[in-house]
Amino acid sequence: MLKCISAGWARIELAVAACLALGVTLLILLNVVTRSWGAALYWVDELAIYTMVWMTFLGASAAIHYGNAVAITILTDVLPPALKWGAAKLVDLIIFAFALFLLWFCWRWFAPLSLVRAGFDVSAFQAETFNFIYAEPTLTLRIPKYLVWLVMWLFALGATLHSLAHLLDFSSEREAPETP
Repeated sequence: MLKCISAGWARIELAVAACLALGVTLLILLNVVTRSWGAALYWVDELAIYTMVWMTFLGASAAIHYGNAVAITILTDVLPPALKWGAAKLVDLIIFAFALFLLWFCWRWFAPLSLVRAGFDVSAFQAETFNFIYAEPTLTLRIPKYLVWLVMWLFALGATLHSLAHLLDFSSEREAPETP
């Protein structure tokens, strides 16, 4: 069941990452065209960067599911199958621990309970916690930065889901991504 949920979530992550990759390409093309006309749109640079960041984090989470992230296998290539499987489970455990730490970090950083206690009043939240996450705008887009940083939650949740699915899966094969 968890493996199916992980697979479905990874497909969604890859689909969104593909759309974001197209968005980055179009934004950079727009930037080139407007600069060549002498009417640069400065917010395009910032939006392209944030789009690429979101694409990267969603793609990295999906890579955890598919097990096709960059890896150095000089040691595991020479191990017998049982030890190779154990090494893979150890890596899954390390990724799971990292993902849990990232969830904890996001919880501390975004402090949702403190925000609720402050009645969603950002000024009261800042005075109580000295946390200015909800007040800081982006430079040119002028949107709250926490909207950009929400990708950290998505990555942490996806990485936790995918790594837990791997930890609980005792088969020896990983699912490969579908190619169109």
